Amino acid sequence: MRLPATARLVLASHNAGKLKEMQAMLADLPLQILSAADAGVGDVPETGLTFVENALIKARAACQASGLPALADDSGLIVDALGGAPGLYSARYAGSPTDDAANNAKLLADLREVPAGQRTARFFAVIVLLRHAADPQPLVCEGSWEGVILEAPRGHNGFGYNPVFLDPRHGLTAAEMAPALKNTLSHRALALQQLKQRLSSLSR
Repeated sequence: MRLPATARLVLASHNAGKLKEMQAMLADLPLQILSAADAGVGDVPETGLTFVENALIKARAACQASGLPALADDSGLIVDALGGAPGLYSARYAGSPTDDAANNAKLLADLREVPAGQRTARFFAVIVLLRHAADPQPLVCEGSWEGVILEAPRGHNGFGYNPVFLDPRHGLTAAEMAPALKNTLSHRALALQQLKQRLSSLSR
């Protein structure tokens, strides 16, 4: 997959937290990054049964609406003791509209009887890049961030489940980390690093 130098690229998301993170991590690429709102791209129903399917749906819709290459991610929190939930439904775990505090409260309630040693979880992200809506060769990258779910929130940075997700290696929740540290560890960061490496190798 080749993108022209100084190409415009749509980030197919309306999530302000995701957009801020992804724009920071893509800042060193020779790309003009547009948000979905900037490109006139609306929300699209995420009807896929996997993270990959949902990311493709969002990227394809953004390409169709904007006429530009599009990058979309689909991500979620996978908790082992809950059989993988909230998974695909992470953003609306407590119902619609999306409410981070309500999602965290429901997660902690669902895990109330689960002991500390069994609260393992991971953030998982899939990032898809399409050159155009009919692109038959999407670039698909994945990232996973292992951790455990605490019994109470800690920290005020980030968004989503960040306050209850602890990285045992650093002893910090994702919400306690400085953005620069989080952007080297997170599931989305790992997927974007893989994307950048693959784009670099394909452009040589």
